[in-house]
Amino acid sequence: MAVTRQISNEELEELKDAFSKIDIDQSGFIDGSELQNLFKEANLPLPGFKIREIKEKFAESGNQKDKISFEDFLDIFYGLKSDEVAKTFRKQIVKKEGICAVHGTEKSSEGTQHSYSEEERYAFVNWINKALEKDPDCQQLIPMDANSDTELFAAVGNGIILCKMINLSVPDTIDERTINKKKLTPFTIQENLNLALNSASAIGCHVVNIGAEDLKEGKPYLVLGLLWQVIKIGLFADIELSRNEALIALLREGENLEDLMKLSPEELLLRWANYHLEGAGCQKVNNFSSDIKDSKAYFHLLNQIAPKGDEEGEAPIPIDVSGINEKDDLKRAESMLQQADKLGCRQFVTPADVIRGNPKLNLAFVANLFNKYPALRKPENQDIDWSLLEGETREERTFRNWMNSLGVTPRVNHLYSDLDDALVILQLYEKIKVPVDWSHVNKPPYPKLGANMKKLENCNYAVKLGKDKAKFSLVGIAGQDLNEGKHMLTLALLWQLMRRYTLNILEEIGDGEMVNDDIIVKWVNQTLAEAAKSSTISSFKDKEISTSIPVLDLIDAIQPASIRYDLVKTGDLTDEEKLQNAKYAISMARKIGTRVYALPEDLVEVKPKMVMTVFACLMGRGMKRA
Repeated sequence: MAVTRQISNEELEELKDAFSKIDIDQSGFIDGSELQNLFKEANLPLPGFKIREIKEKFAESGNQKDKISFEDFLDIFYGLKSDEVAKTFRKQIVKKEGICAVHGTEKSSEGTQHSYSEEERYAFVNWINKALEKDPDCQQLIPMDANSDTELFAAVGNGIILCKMINLSVPDTIDERTINKKKLTPFTIQENLNLALNSASAIGCHVVNIGAEDLKEGKPYLVLGLLWQVIKIGLFADIELSRNEALIALLREGENLEDLMKLSPEELLLRWANYHLEGAGCQKVNNFSSDIKDSKAYFHLLNQIAPKGDEEGEAPIPIDVSGINEKDDLKRAESMLQQADKLGCRQFVTPADVIRGNPKLNLAFVANLFNKYPALRKPENQDIDWSLLEGETREERTFRNWMNSLGVTPRVNHLYSDLDDALVILQLYEKIKVPVDWSHVNKPPYPKLGANMKKLENCNYAVKLGKDKAKFSLVGIAGQDLNEGKHMLTLALLWQLMRRYTLNILEEIGDGEMVNDDIIVKWVNQTLAEAAKSSTISSFKDKEISTSIPVLDLIDAIQPASIRYDLVKTGDLTDEEKLQNAKYAISMARKIGTRVYALPEDLVEVKPKMVMTVFACLMGRGMKRA
């Protein structure tokens, strides 16, 4: 569309984010009644009369004023560009230099172009160079030239860097033995890229519409989008109470632990920064974009978190804050980053990124500061229920990563509290082809009074859909259980959603033929027998599965000679040997193109539900081969 070619990538992302937050059902449309909320979400609240004018003009042009698409919204915005409103709006959006446009290929839509940010490319290259500088497998690729327009996109093309970065963000996701590292061919490169994409999905990256060919060709906007998701997951890993109990120091008066546990990593980072700014007697910030452009908040934050030499064996790192008086914004930002460099934390932003208020890169900069110098003390003698900080189980993490990989909005950070309005669950119904009537759904922002009632109504609707339309077994489960985050009952619904999603994929491959557990088991045994493998399974509870040998044999039956049996432990196995086999099996399943969410421990402990998903996904891969 012509209008999208007038906008930079940064502007378009801001507008898309605003639209998707209002377009909860992801239908591609919002109601006319939501237009005011849309402008508000995009940081431009418009008065009611202006909204009415816009809607009337929109209707006069022959459009339905109750159905507004994203393209319509862009047209509305640019129709106002001569107004002060649009001028104000454009000021609110961070206007960036360094946006590169990449025109569509012959295969893509005529006239399309995708933009990418040079700043992001520069930042990610420097981060990857530092992260992998000592990795012997990356010596041919690292260091990359951060100023090169092409080097990063070429370097990720063989999949090795992506696999390594995924393991840095979530250790042990990929079994190193499964990465092809030497004498690479188009086929082994394809395997690496399959492994990277399916592993990224397993840790919660949204990789729909990204294929191995896109990465092999080094499509900049897709490469940068995937890298940002992987890097962000790693940066945010410890910004979570169960992994960092000192975060309890951020509790405010009148709050309880559950209030703090509901905050997203971004919200916790903002609160952490303000905790230290308050300690310095400084003004708080509301964001890591416009509020940090003058670098002054950063000077104070660095000074607060720098080691003072108070702890035994800790050397003080003095921060020189005199640069705060520098008149020139760019020079002040450079002075601030020189102080950050003393802490080994200069990554992600340049002085220009700071003064432009680049929200993504400044968020990464602050997250890196937190990870290296949180400067928080776990409170003593407080009446705190420490049992709440047990952290999520493997099953909970698997469900959360599965949901996030499907691109639900908003992202699920905390399994139960983030589902309390059922909006994510309703999106999952649509993923399994259960239609949702979004006119019956309450959407945020919820009113201050009666907010929970609105959420509860959504939860009741979600349970009703499960019983009436999806035909799930939800005996004893009510909307209130979802709203209150009752663990076992919420998990029961999530499992049935995940199971249906998995079986739907199989049924699509099999031309609509119904699939159940018995059919999957029969197919597994038949495929193993046809490949002259000696292993079999009687059910998804078969104890032999704990060795992972039936899984490995099935992978080798689907893609002959893919398994290196010299790496497989056999005989009377110890628990550690079983785990090594399971890690190899899960990574190999992903390497041959199977999107597996289960974890190695699920195989070792023979968790029937997750075992079923592994065999079902392998069956789907095997049927594609046939």
